Parts: sequence; C-alpha cells; structure tokens
Amino acid sequence: MNFIRTVIRSRAAKVAAVLFVSAVGAWLGIILSGTVRAQVGPVETGMSLRPAWTGETVVDAHPLGTLRFRSHDAPLQLRITLENIDQEKAKALIDDPRLANRLPEIIEGDLRSGVEALVVRSLLCAAAGALLAGFVIFRKPKIALYGLLAAAVALAGTGVVAAATFRPSSLVEPRYSGVIAVAPSLVGSAQSIVTKFESYREQLTKLVTNVSKLYDAVNTLPTYDADPASIKVLHVSDIHINPIAWNVIRSLKEQFKVDLIVDTGDISDHGTKAENAFMEEIGKLGVPYVFVRGNHDSKTTERAIAKQKNAIVLDNASATVAGLRIYGLGDPRFTPDKSVPVNNDPAHMREFGRRHAEQLPRPSPIDLVAIHDPDAAKGFSGAAPMVLAGHSHRRSTTVLPTGTRVLVQGSTGGAGLRALEHAEPTPVQASVLYFDRKEHRLQAWDDITLGGLGEQSVHIQRHVEPDPRRMISPAPTTAPSPTGTVSGASDG
Repeated sequence: MNFIRTVIRSRAAKVAAVLFVSAVGAWLGIILSGTVRAQVGPVETGMSLRPAWTGETVVDAHPLGTLRFRSHDAPLQLRITLENIDQEKAKALIDDPRLANRLPEIIEGDLRSGVEALVVRSLLCAAAGALLAGFVIFRKPKIALYGLLAAAVALAGTGVVAAATFRPSSLVEPRYSGVIAVAPSLVGSAQSIVTKFESYREQLTKLVTNVSKLYDAVNTLPTYDADPASIKVLHVSDIHINPIAWNVIRSLKEQFKVDLIVDTGDISDHGTKAENAFMEEIGKLGVPYVFVRGNHDSKTTERAIAKQKNAIVLDNASATVAGLRIYGLGDPRFTPDKSVPVNNDPAHMREFGRRHAEQLPRPSPIDLVAIHDPDAAKGFSGAAPMVLAGHSHRRSTTVLPTGTRVLVQGSTGGAGLRALEHAEPTPVQASVLYFDRKEHRLQAWDDITLGGLGEQSVHIQRHVEPDPRRMISPAPTTAPSPTGTVSGASDG
C-alpha cells in the first residue's frame, strides 16, 4: 500500500512539474511573440498580447495618454499602441463625409485582421515555448509533447473565456491616464457615447477619429467639441483653502467647457475673515459658481462668496442655473467653533436632510440637490434624481431605493493640510457631470483624480448612467431612512 501511494505521489508530482514547465514556456513564448503591426483606418498600430491577472484592452496613445477598457475576463491583456498617423488619410477622414460613413466597416475589418494575426502568432510562439521548455527540462520528446498538449488545452480554454466574456460596451466607460488637456477630446463626448451606446462600431470610429484629430493638431492644444445636447456641471468640494484647487478648477473648466460649477462646501478651513481673500478667485472663473456651506465654512465665508459676481449661494433655497433647477442647503454645524456642541450622529444628519426635503413641493421640480454631508444627502432620497455632497474626502456614489443617486465628491483641495496626516497624500478629485438639456437627467460623468501635493499623475474614469430615465419614488415617511454605500466623516 505504501508503495502504491509513493507511486501515485511521484506521478502526481511529475504531472504537476510538466504542467508548470509547459505553462512557464507558453507564458514566455507569448511575451517573446513580439508586436504585430496593423493599419486601423488612418492609424498605424502595434498590437501585442500579454498574460495578465485581469483581462483588459489598453490603448496607448503616447504622448496623449492611455485608455483602458475592461473588455473581457480572460487573463490576457491586449495592448494597442498608436504609433503613427497617416496624415493624408486622417485629413480625408475629417473632411470627407463619404469616407466617414464607411469608416466603421473599415476600422472593424482592420482591427479584426490585426487581432487575428496577433492571436495566430501568439499561439504559435506559446506552443513553441511550451514544447521547447519541456524538452530542455525533461530531455524526453514524449514528455515535451505532453506539455505541448496541456498548453494547447489551456490556451484554447483561455481563448474560449475571452470570446465568451467579450464586452463591446466597455468602450463607453474608459479609464484614462495622461495629460489632462487632451483628456476630453480623447475620451470623447459623454452625451454622444450615451446616445450611441448600442453601436460598437461607432465607438471604434469615435476613438480613431478623436485620435486622428488630436495628432492632426500638431502645434496647438486640441479643443473639445462641446455637445450642445448636454449641460456640463463641474462638481468640486472640500477645497480647504488649498490654492492648487483653483489651478485644477480653471483647467477642468476650460478643457471640458463646463456650464457651471457646484461646490458642496468646506472651501475654507476656519471660516475666518482672513480667509476671505481666497474666495476672490471665484469671480475670475467666468461661469456660474453654486456654493453651499460646509461645516468649516462660517456665515462670514458665505457672505464673502456671495459678493463674487458669478456666485450663487444657496442655503435652504433654489435657483435655476444653466437650465438646471438646483436646491442647496448649508451645513447646520460649524466645526471650528469649539464652544458650540456639534452633533455628528448620522441619524441626526439624515433627519436634518429629511425635514428640509419634506418642504420641497411634490412632485419636486428640483433637478439637483447640493448639500455638504453625505448622511444629510440621504435625507433627500426621493426628493430629486441627483444629490451632490462632499465632507468625507472620499469619492463614492450610490443609488438609493427611491432612485435618487447620491454622488459624494473627494477633496478638490487634497484635504488641505490634512493631506499630510496620512502615509499617502490625499488625491485631488473633481467630477464632470453630463445632464440631458431637455430632460435634465444625468447621462454620464467623468471622475478626475490628480495625485496629491503636486504629483503629476492624472486619471479619468468615464461612467455611464445605466437608467437615466428611472422613476424617482417619494421616500416613505414612516419607514427608516434609506441606507446606501455612501459614508461620511465626523470632521471633514
């Protein structure tokens, strides 16, 4: 019996060793398979396939930036490098509408041909790598062939998983890293992406067209062709008198061509008169600036902002700005005043929001609610389709049971001096929201993140609202307040 067990163990170890060696050989073969050159429309590309823990497609548009798409679930990364632009073809694409009409078929065919050539080369190299590794390690052709067979089965399974989990719709939600000035043009118009959600080929066309236009503008910054069918709102929060925030806000305002800015509070740190000069930058932005008071903003802060010509300060009041009906409510607390007790209990804050929400007319004409505290924001469940908040210095979003979406912004000022309290600097965050101009419903939003304390990294994540026209149901008056994934901080 012991002899049989020993034999079984030795055979199992041998099989495991063969599988391991063939997997390593196939993996190295794929890595060494190199890059396949392919012409996709006017864009000259290099395609490569690499093993990865998570499946994704990466489009490297150096020096403009990088786009990532969660296109499949198989452990393979498809990397497409945009190496050059055929200027004559690009110009014809931009100027000739007849060519533009044929472009979806051209791009789809070119891309399919390139990927097919890449897959064939990668499979051959993987098979050769598995066979060679098996022969070098075990010195027996038969065992090497077994390793090749195992690698072939594994590769076939990976291909089946990649094909079965392929998601064309991933093109509408790219993750962008790179130069912020070119981000809107490279990522594309959110409104156009929403209205063309069903068309995979048109998304490919849009990406190639945007890249062509960007490379065609050699000596000037590319401009973003603002979609007239959307209202663009820049959501900022928790600046905490950090001057870097104004540079970020000005850049985002210009590059994304926003119609208005909504600030959900804590623009100051102590609410003192000495901080009022900081608020004068608001008057230089040139677009409406909607502000609600945070727990670090005093009435003095509020009055200083109200003096700016483009500022709209809302405290239990509403206003129509750039076509959106916005209701704003200032935070009831003033944290710097240590002589006054501060009630940070989440249930208390939800009740504070709910009481004010009940004062709004029903059905509510409000398109957007702005408030500082995320728990108070939950109190407006069912009162409006969209609620913006801040306070926690952590970005998050959730859809409450009534259909109301709450979007909590991170700190556009990198939490001010609080950025130094942690091992990693607090990132600078803001979001651009796209609202339908006719129905005033959120269609999509871009989350922008910059590395804290002047770091140079810039990341943009596109999100598409899955059900823009969903029904907003009034919250029940007797049931407990709705819960969600949004969280707040006690002293943001």
